[in-house]
Amino acid sequence: MADPTRVAAPIGDDDSKLMTLETGKYAGLAGGAVMAGLGNTRILVTATGAKHVREGIDFFPLTVDIEERMYAAGKIPGSFFRREGRAPESAILTCRLIDRPLRPSFPDGFRNEVHIVGTVMGADQQNPYDVLAINAASAALMISDVPFDGPIGAVRMAYTQDGDWLPHPTYEESDDSTFEIVVAGRELDNGDVAVMMVEAGGTERSFEYYEDGAPKVDEAALATALEECKRWIKDAIALQRELVQAVGSKPTMDFDVQVDYTPAIYDEVTSLGGQRIGEIMHIADKAERSAAEDALRTELLERIVPGVVEAAVEAGQPEEAAIALANKQVKSAFRSLSKATVRTRIVKEGARIDGRGLKDLRPLSAEVGVIPTAHGTGLFQRGETQVLNFCTLGMA
Repeated sequence: MADPTRVAAPIGDDDSKLMTLETGKYAGLAGGAVMAGLGNTRILVTATGAKHVREGIDFFPLTVDIEERMYAAGKIPGSFFRREGRAPESAILTCRLIDRPLRPSFPDGFRNEVHIVGTVMGADQQNPYDVLAINAASAALMISDVPFDGPIGAVRMAYTQDGDWLPHPTYEESDDSTFEIVVAGRELDNGDVAVMMVEAGGTERSFEYYEDGAPKVDEAALATALEECKRWIKDAIALQRELVQAVGSKPTMDFDVQVDYTPAIYDEVTSLGGQRIGEIMHIADKAERSAAEDALRTELLERIVPGVVEAAVEAGQPEEAAIALANKQVKSAFRSLSKATVRTRIVKEGARIDGRGLKDLRPLSAEVGVIPTAHGTGLFQRGETQVLNFCTLGMA
């Protein structure tokens, strides 16, 4: 049996509550594998990267899976079916929590497939595993051969009925709070923490607590939470670094940097269409703006692609492949230039793409009783986005 390496550190204000990270005992063939613990909750997170890029891929294929099984809580699936089905909603949401802070931390142009799998091995019904999984995924990547600019730390904070922020709350403490916030970030060279992901929302019984006089969460309280969370994020990062120092990290894999377009194509798109893109982005009506974008994109393809294809064919590339590649690169360069133009306008002019200021909201409207035959319906609209909800009541 392999000799595992284990590090632990207290989290929160209670020194008896430990977060543990262990490696070297499970999943030895994975790029990196970490068993993380909080209380009696345990989750095994593995991180593995492909050695080569899948041909034709034009995005970073990061996949995060969470496996929840009843055995983790010492239970047997009930009813007629004894096999467990697809991932529950809680697992899907945890996948998103992990993906969002990790995805920007891979190198630009890295397109190798990366698969992160978290398997809940033990659930003590007191300590959630989702934030633990973020820290474990970062630790697994840190000791793997996957290029990763980490570590990333994460913490959940609960706003108590006394108006205090509580780090790493249990399920019971969360239920007794009015608000929760999950924050992930990385530590900068100057010791500060760059926040990379924020997920926040009120708890199920918050309105009852507010009626009983609990303080409400305002901007000042949220600002305090974002500042306090940095301490606990640093603690999680320090624990990961302690693990890496104890076991070391594998040599980073070599990878071919993938580009969506060449600098020459981007410069040509900017030269021929930069000014007109700026004018198009001032069109407030979405349909009119999209039509103008399509027309300019088509014009640029007609003007740029033939020259690019001619040069590629002269260099020995098959004409059909050269045409497809040139079209793809010009479209990608056009999309990047459009995004850059919108961002520049927001920063310099304080105006968004439809002319709204930084503090202006789209027109909002809500209507109920839209469909007479349903028990309940509600139509909500923000700008040009609509949501029609139906509610059906069990009558038995």
